[in-house]
Amino acid sequence: MDTDCSRTARVAVLLVVLLLGSVPAFGQGADGRFSERRSSHFVLRQDVALDQYHGTGGALEFERTVLDVLEAGHDALEAEYGLRAPSLLEVTVWDPALFDQRFAGLFRFPAAGFYGGTIHVRGAVLVTNRLRRTLHHELVHASLDAAAPSLVLPSWLNEGLSEWFESRAAGSRGRLSPQAWAALEYAAQTGALPSLAHLGAPSLGHLDPARARLAYFYSHGVVDHVARKRGGDVLRRLVRELVRTGDVQRAFRKAAKGTPEDFEAAFRRELGVR
Repeated sequence: MDTDCSRTARVAVLLVVLLLGSVPAFGQGADGRFSERRSSHFVLRQDVALDQYHGTGGALEFERTVLDVLEAGHDALEAEYGLRAPSLLEVTVWDPALFDQRFAGLFRFPAAGFYGGTIHVRGAVLVTNRLRRTLHHELVHASLDAAAPSLVLPSWLNEGLSEWFESRAAGSRGRLSPQAWAALEYAAQTGALPSLAHLGAPSLGHLDPARARLAYFYSHGVVDHVARKRGGDVLRRLVRELVRTGDVQRAFRKAAKGTPEDFEAAFRRELGVR
């Protein structure tokens, strides 16, 4: 576990930038250009080849719906975690083929999106549930970075908080899906279950697809266990302490009355680990 979270400023963002190099300049995309539209808190650029699927009005409706999703996420994030996204946060929704082409080397697993100073998302020709969830997930990363630029969380906590919020925003109350729970139970039975000790780096980008899938499920599960056992606004209090102190252990002890290892041990028992 990373116990010196404030030592290196913006490590998670810098990792993305170093892996990515320079983000391609906006100009040429699937439709020959990037369309831009703004709302109260976001600047949206989208490059999805919409006209061939929905006619000339398809792009406008798509952009309005994406901005509505982002604004709803902005409000929910403040309600759940007490966080606000940066003012006029830039969000780029890429054509899927172009996203895969440009960012294939960023992660070892297929990524739906990432945050590296701005949000980049693999798009679709409709605003699907997956796209909604990805937008909300990345909003957590962006908002944590805005609230505490020098805060570097272990990946299990950073992704766990993002996965929990994504799930809650999608109507699942933050809970793990039955499929995720089954995958973790099977991993526990076969000795393949991750641990917080192995998920302490700032990024999961080095993991292969199978290990990354379990790492996201496990991170979500531990955070959800904290929410279920302590209830109320425990995650809001936890985020406040993380932003204030930059110390994971101290924040857990004050906000959740336990250590991450305590909650992990209890969660593993739920999965059948003895």
